[in-house]
Amino acid sequence: MTEGTPTGSLRIAVIGTNYLGANTAAGMAEFGFDVIGVEIDEHRLKLLNDGKAPLYEPGLDPLLKKHVDSGRLRFTKDYREVADWADVYFICVGTPQQEGSDAADLGQVNSVVDMLAPLLTRPCLVVGRSTVPVGTSKLVEQRFHSESPAGIGVEIAWQPEFLREAHGVDDTLHPDRLVFGVQSAEAEATLRQVFAIPIAEGCPVVVCNLPTAELVKGGANAFLATKISFINALSEMADATGADVTQLADALGFDKRIGRGMLNAGPGYGGGCLPKDLRAFMARAGELGVEEVITLLREVDDINYRRRARVVDVTHELLGAEWVGRNVTVLGAAFKAGTDDVRDSPALDIAGRIQLHGATVTVYDPEAMDNARRVRPTLRYADSAVEACADAHLILHLTEWPEFRALDPVALKEIVATPVILDARLLLDAASWRAAGWKYRAPGKA
Repeated sequence: MTEGTPTGSLRIAVIGTNYLGANTAAGMAEFGFDVIGVEIDEHRLKLLNDGKAPLYEPGLDPLLKKHVDSGRLRFTKDYREVADWADVYFICVGTPQQEGSDAADLGQVNSVVDMLAPLLTRPCLVVGRSTVPVGTSKLVEQRFHSESPAGIGVEIAWQPEFLREAHGVDDTLHPDRLVFGVQSAEAEATLRQVFAIPIAEGCPVVVCNLPTAELVKGGANAFLATKISFINALSEMADATGADVTQLADALGFDKRIGRGMLNAGPGYGGGCLPKDLRAFMARAGELGVEEVITLLREVDDINYRRRARVVDVTHELLGAEWVGRNVTVLGAAFKAGTDDVRDSPALDIAGRIQLHGATVTVYDPEAMDNARRVRPTLRYADSAVEACADAHLILHLTEWPEFRALDPVALKEIVATPVILDARLLLDAASWRAAGWKYRAPGKA
């Protein structure tokens, strides 16, 4: 095969089709391969076979619809349909945090092995994309070798994903790097065939062993979390001294050794990946006796959660001594803009904390309202940002949706009880809000 020209000769199965798997399945079909996704959840399965994503992700629905309609992509709940059909199996199931522990729950990964291994009768490549503790791939390999009729003909590779929610489609089709954790030249060649198009576009490839590939994703998330917590720690210093953390970040970002990306102060990181992956990384470091990593990352995690407490403290300061009888508007429920994901969302956590103090809290988010209601049913919810702000004594800007930056402070002043806004994302035009008569506050920003 000529690099950059998919032949479609490989048949690909994607096991697990939530966020990672749905993007992977659609991306592999876009690369020119016949793809079957395996999904055991009936509701999710129906959506996918109708060409609809089981979650909000810009651009994913049309890509799924395109390839479901073409016949290149379909979904099933029956592992027997992909056993001995596919040449490459991508494991894309979740690895959530264990109940009562920081460690990763590998139950879904083990379930894939339980279901797939006994059905494999010919040589194939099984590629893990799920984020797992280092050492997991060898345990998976041992089970496939002992439980599959194909035995050692089943080769294991690990190819970690680096998808950013709200950018998943682009990151799948145009990754900024590819990491191939492989044990043979044949496995590397197969992965190069699968990803021939992005490689031809110039995407760099790192070929390494299995433990290196497993550590790359955990290490990347740990570094990003550290970078976010570092700028948030500097934000506290800025607050104490009258400095401006946004200008500070701009100045730091010009240093090529540091870079500006992810150097944004705010209410902290959240979502379904970064927090639990950081804790799983610490848990695995503890098992390996690497105490220095635990000490560093525990403080990173602690700083992150202090940011949420800091927003609540400033809220109390702005409201005055009384919480009861005060109306607080929270703009944002998703952990970041561009997604409906509310897992470990700073916005919803802060909203819940303020409600517990006695204030009436009304939330609005462009995409995450249904998910937010399921997680925090006792909060009030509005159908628009303007409706949410009516009679508010304080507005909190907690998720960086563009529509919140487009709000008219002059018009909004006419419907609130008191014109006070706390810009925890540090993205609103402070001068415009102040000129319209608002009390504007942004932690760490002059």
